Amino acid sequence: MDKNYYSPPEIVDVAVGVGIKKVSTPYFKEFLLAILAGVFIGFASEGSNMAAFNLLADPGTYGLGKCLAGAIFGTGLMLVIIAGGEMFTGQTLIMAAVLEGKVKVSKMLGNWSLVWIGNLVGGIFLAYMMVQSGLFNSGDNLLGGMTIKIAVGKVGLSFMSAFWLGLMCNWLVCLAVWMSFSAKDITGKIFAIFFPIWLFITSGFEHCVANMYYIPAGILAKSNPKWVAAAMEHGVTPEKLDSLNWASFFLNNELPVTLGNIVGGGILVAGYYWFVYKGGKKKNELKI
Repeated sequence: MDKNYYSPPEIVDVAVGVGIKKVSTPYFKEFLLAILAGVFIGFASEGSNMAAFNLLADPGTYGLGKCLAGAIFGTGLMLVIIAGGEMFTGQTLIMAAVLEGKVKVSKMLGNWSLVWIGNLVGGIFLAYMMVQSGLFNSGDNLLGGMTIKIAVGKVGLSFMSAFWLGLMCNWLVCLAVWMSFSAKDITGKIFAIFFPIWLFITSGFEHCVANMYYIPAGILAKSNPKWVAAAMEHGVTPEKLDSLNWASFFLNNELPVTLGNIVGGGILVAGYYWFVYKGGKKKNELKI
């Protein structure tokens, strides 16, 4: 009887094949799928905030809140992997196909850029819908206040802190994707995704695509005085509020977190496993 999973060396071959398919997808379709992934991860972000915002507001229950948020968040990656979507952090695994000699670096970088922008469009779109929906009024405006506070915290990270948090995040996220390559059935993929994602959110690491929802949602929420007041009641000062803007979103968070995500997924997952199982072997002729 055939086994219903791929072994670790076989996963590398699967990842190479997936990378080839990703860079071969027409640009317009890849962009549309990237927008979807941005929305899916945005749903996971807002849902995890809704589940845990009151726990996150209290230092005594903060860890419990992160644990609960992590249990919700994995749904986003399940939607991307099973329903279909293109997420930048997972695209870093294309590195395996590059190292195998099947994909050109220029193709990989072009794919990364396209998907990153599509994810951004999807994340901001969902943030806009959440603000317009009025759901941030939940918990006597505390959800709106915590949305702002979370965003303020993310743009307040130092460059290197954001980089290392991004690296550790995508090490786990790409391990979730990598293990999902191993599973041949839906149940196996769900279990492969759930636990590493739960761990990443509970740990408090930084995911550039999730932050495409978290931070724009906080920036847009600043337009509501009630949400701002709730944020200030929970420690957000006027100076910190002023620091939350589109420039700090890109420069203070997205730039270092994206770089960390690339290292975590591209080098520590795809590159590491390719070297262990394929390194030293003769590479095939470059195809794409």
